[in-house]
Amino acid sequence: MTILGRTDLPTSGEQYCRVGDISLCYEAIGDPDAEHTVVLIMGLGLQMVWWRDDFCADLVRRGLRVVRFDNRDVGRSTRVAGPGVSPWGFLRRRATATYSLGDMADDTAGLIGQVAPAGAHVVGVSLGSLIAQEVAIRHGGRTRSLVSIMGRPGDGRTGAVAKRMLVEFVRPPALDPVQGLVAAFGRIGSVGRTAQDDEDVRVAVRRSMDRGPAEDSGRQLAAILNERDRRADLGRLELPALVVHGDRDRVITPSGGRATAGAICGAELLEIPGMGHDLARWTWPTVIDGIERTVRRCTVRPAP
Repeated sequence: MTILGRTDLPTSGEQYCRVGDISLCYEAIGDPDAEHTVVLIMGLGLQMVWWRDDFCADLVRRGLRVVRFDNRDVGRSTRVAGPGVSPWGFLRRRATATYSLGDMADDTAGLIGQVAPAGAHVVGVSLGSLIAQEVAIRHGGRTRSLVSIMGRPGDGRTGAVAKRMLVEFVRPPALDPVQGLVAAFGRIGSVGRTAQDDEDVRVAVRRSMDRGPAEDSGRQLAAILNERDRRADLGRLELPALVVHGDRDRVITPSGGRATAGAICGAELLEIPGMGHDLARWTWPTVIDGIERTVRRCTVRPAP
């Protein structure tokens, strides 16, 4: 497989693992015998291909094995039956949850148990960061370190959506879904986004469309609306942790990152000037350095 022009990176190709009633589609990239496996958890309604190939390749070239996967209700993983929430329901903050963030964390932990029995370093972005926190809380034996990007601790006060961003949740779908998402990331994303960042979005959208039907993120959104206050449980974690947030994030405002870091004993807070609710390429060196730094704080421990 070629990763955006970078060849000879070992990859498993797409595979499936079963976790209870859920089938998860995943891809492992890098040396299967590497000491450290990093599991990447993507955000609301986005497939694993939104973890850019070059981003994964940079982690692999630092000696890390990377596993990315489709959350339930996304891509080629199991689609779950049950009610979700409409954008207008999101604005009213009312939703009946078909499943919880904890259930999604259990999915991730089940995947880790199969692809990295000695445990993995868990990295989540946006919704994925909330799931990653729950993985660390619920499955400490499988979590070697935690990196929470664009997240919050679920206290109901910090990390709220900025009022001027609420329109993004009720905006009618664009006639051209590709250009619609390019425009959306232009509104919510970082200062200094480039044409290459826009092309990354086009590639990810097209790859997602090729992999399966369009996502319905309503059930994932309902899980977010029903998130619990994790601060006390985060305070009991004993593992290396990094919290990354942009000071221009208006989807999950920076107070969410600060509160998450404040809840975890010894956590490093990395607040990036100019970063919004995206991973623009200019943020990658800082973010990837932070992931590697957090991984290297770990020592090898036996499988649970």
